[in-house]
Amino acid sequence: MNYKDHRSIRSFLPKEVASNLLTEILTIGTRASNTGNFQSYSVVVTQEQAMKEKLAPFHFNQPMATQAPVLLTFCVDYNRLATWCDARATECGHLNLMGFYNGTLDAMLFAQNVAVAAEENGLGYCFLGTVLYNLEGIIQTLALPRGVMPVLTMALGYPAENPPLRVRLPLEAIVHYEKYTSFPTEKVETLYRDVENDPFYREQVKKAGRENLAQLIMEQQYPSATYEKLSAELTRVLVQQGYTLD
Repeated sequence: MNYKDHRSIRSFLPKEVASNLLTEILTIGTRASNTGNFQSYSVVVTQEQAMKEKLAPFHFNQPMATQAPVLLTFCVDYNRLATWCDARATECGHLNLMGFYNGTLDAMLFAQNVAVAAEENGLGYCFLGTVLYNLEGIIQTLALPRGVMPVLTMALGYPAENPPLRVRLPLEAIVHYEKYTSFPTEKVETLYRDVENDPFYREQVKKAGRENLAQLIMEQQYPSATYEKLSAELTRVLVQQGYTLD
């Protein structure tokens, strides 16, 4: 697998992922690095069509949410660790902001290992960021207990498409040696030039009636008001799930 050719897959063949293959992929996922070897994550595997249809509204009813043979919901999980600690007469002190941060890192590393293993075995996937838009609905549907927070979903299956590669920023925009370097405006504009000139994004800007890509992203697709609302909702649900944020 040439990972420089990676692309998200949003359309899948009507072909099941064999249980032994899925188990192998998830096992490889657990070899990911994690904080203190706690593995403070879990994943809920959804394969039944009825359950996928229950989850679909929380993923904005994107077709892949019901078309993909497998949905994987990656979660921060301190429920398991807390139960183990209770059985060993000690306290799990990780139901707080630092614990959630570390657990999120663990869950993301686990998810990325799963993604790599999936592609190595001919599968395609798409990460769904819609989880954080609909936390409570997903928590209720998947019966997630205290200490468990969903952070990411993956639609997984055999690809029914081979979409073009999306443009990325050049490496010089991302990599800093020894110390961070702040670029002058002229340099930043140069670094974003290929992204702004990509036909896919130019068409989106045109359809939205915006002057440029930055306006489309920040004023329409991901406005600050939405992020402020989601931040407040994330805080509320974290407390509901047993986390202290003081």
